[in-house]
Amino acid sequence: MDIKDVLPRDAIPSVDDPTYEPVSEYAGDPGDEVVVVDTVASPTRRADGTASGGSVDGDPARAFPIRYLHYHEICNAVVGDDPVAVTWCPLCGSAVVYDRRVGEAATGSRSHRSRERRVDSDDGERVLEFGVSGKLADDDLVMYDRETESEWKQSTGTAIAGPLEGTALEVLPAAMTTVGAFRDANPDGEVLAAPGGESEAASDTDDPAPVDYDEAPYESYFEMDGFGLGAHRGTGDEREWDRDDIAPKEVVLGVERDGDALGFPLDRLAANGSVAHATVGDVDVVAFATSDGVHAYENPGFAFERTVEPDTYVADDARWTGATGASDDGRTLERLPARRLFAFAWQDDHGPDAFWTP
Repeated sequence: MDIKDVLPRDAIPSVDDPTYEPVSEYAGDPGDEVVVVDTVASPTRRADGTASGGSVDGDPARAFPIRYLHYHEICNAVVGDDPVAVTWCPLCGSAVVYDRRVGEAATGSRSHRSRERRVDSDDGERVLEFGVSGKLADDDLVMYDRETESEWKQSTGTAIAGPLEGTALEVLPAAMTTVGAFRDANPDGEVLAAPGGESEAASDTDDPAPVDYDEAPYESYFEMDGFGLGAHRGTGDEREWDRDDIAPKEVVLGVERDGDALGFPLDRLAANGSVAHATVGDVDVVAFATSDGVHAYENPGFAFERTVEPDTYVADDARWTGATGASDDGRTLERLPARRLFAFAWQDDHGPDAFWTP
């Protein structure tokens, strides 16, 4: 693992006291990308017939605009009763939402843990608050927690240094979509309000400068072929990519389960019917390539096929929307915890063979 000191700690400030506004009042473009912690607007039935709630413990669905996260990279939030970290590394294109609880009581699958616990629970778990360390590990954001000052690789959620070294954060179900799509699915949803302040990402030096969220500091990086810090800064020390079947910055959705990991590349899915059926660890997965990215769900045993309608699939006598997992008969698929990131970052973490192949 290649670790670099790049910036002073907190030169890119995390959002630690987020406020929200109705999605109907969002002043940006409907095409702006957002990370969504919950994507279902109203209670529905899961594909197996059981109930599935839309809001999280009474909170509305919430979206976190990438145009804000460019300048902050981490938002320490509470959704329902869950303390979460919405994290974004522009260099790796990696959007991952983590549970901020660690400790004996916070280990294991979230679906098997009590939803009655509160943030101030006294059952042995600790709630962490994360900041931007100023370091990169394999060109990926290194976070630090303010409680123990342990350092964490953002794309893996694992502590790489400090008292909590070796501890892994739990990945939560989330999606990356657009404000317009989020608003259509969640008309009562909320969007992170512009945090304001200063950030190094708004500066030409290592010193923070006032943020203008209408600027796009990584636009040229996303458009170029090169990847990593050297490409972004134009320093001439760009990394090499030794494969031609997947581009280094192809969008990948990575699913991990029981020590198994599989990344679903967007372009590869789109070229092969826009749907993939696979098994990762002990779970059957269906992944859809849609107009806003890749979405992965637990497959209850259906064979999905793409229809002529964009982003729509048929299975079990119903039509399903790939971006939300919702069907036209009131059922919904259960979204899997996953990491959205560029192919080079997934390969850094899991090796060259951890990609879905049709």
